Amino acid sequence: QVQLVESGGGLVQAGGSLRLSCAASGRTFSSYAVGWFRQDPGKEREFVAGISWSGGVTPYADSVKGRFTISRDFSKNTVYLQMNSLKPEDTAVYYCAAGAKQGYDLGYWVRPYEYNYWGQGTQVTVSS
Repeated sequence: QVQLVESGGGLVQAGGSLRLSCAASGRTFSSYAVGWFRQDPGKEREFVAGISWSGGVTPYADSVKGRFTISRDFSKNTVYLQMNSLKPEDTAVYYCAAGAKQGYDLGYWVRPYEYNYWGQGTQVTVSS
């Protein structure tokens, strides 16, 4: 069993930065891939970025490439999402999720139902 807790969200002006954290409990967390998703009310949950269990595979959505960076700290059982050059359209609730299927096939990363565990989400609001 893995439990995930997101933190680091908040209100920031356009062009600013935030770092989200996804802290996990459970001894098996290091063997899971982690994905970050975001969701606006009334919209589908959207894949943002992911990192494989080894850290060797890190897919990104086109909308965040070059602005967001995902990383993981095994010693802290935590995955980070560094978000730079934020835009108002980045406003959403951000969720992290852990899964066992994610690898080189992008399909497993972008489909929310391919993940086993989810956090409760953290709100990110970017003002213009």
